Amino acid sequence: MIRRTLLSAAVGLALTLHALPAVAQDPAVAPVRIALETGLGRIVIETDPRAPITASNFVRYADERRFDGVTFYRGMTVAPGHGLVQGGASGASDRVLPPIAHEPTSQTGLTHTTGAVSMAAAAPGQATGDFFIIIGDLSSLDAGKVTPEDQGFAVFGRVVEGMDVVHAILDAPKSPTEGEGVMRGQMLDPRVPIVSARRVQAAAD
Repeated sequence: MIRRTLLSAAVGLALTLHALPAVAQDPAVAPVRIALETGLGRIVIETDPRAPITASNFVRYADERRFDGVTFYRGMTVAPGHGLVQGGASGASDRVLPPIAHEPTSQTGLTHTTGAVSMAAAAPGQATGDFFIIIGDLSSLDAGKVTPEDQGFAVFGRVVEGMDVVHAILDAPKSPTEGEGVMRGQMLDPRVPIVSARRVQAAAD
């Protein structure tokens, strides 16, 4: 099931988001790099310890190989040079872990700018195994940007290698009919496979 996740001020839509009880993961104590090998090339994401619950959740999906064989399925262009690509488990019952507690950008100090990686969720406290990568400045997805009470989305890391691949995914062909509401015309066709997701070491200086 494709989540209705990214309706925001960036596309002229308001969100009314309410936190729900959630299951927390063990906190990440240091940045972890995860390499996504995709059908269009490699993307390396480094998690940020300022969002320990969200970062640990992403690493757990990679360590347990729950991202192997899933896809990037959405590419949304907001304006020239601004947009996002979205992928992940897409609600597959054999891959999805319990939801995690929400870590808003107002708490972590992170923001939705180029290369930021954030969790997709219908509302705070509902994020599981879908994520999106930002191209350009979409800080309208940060906490408090739609209304003072808006919790926004949870940034937990950023791309450190492979933004050219992210751009290629955004520019990939899309179905003119697939998707509901504002997501119509944003569904990749064909989808871009995530072949594997593995921990990697940072290159030596």
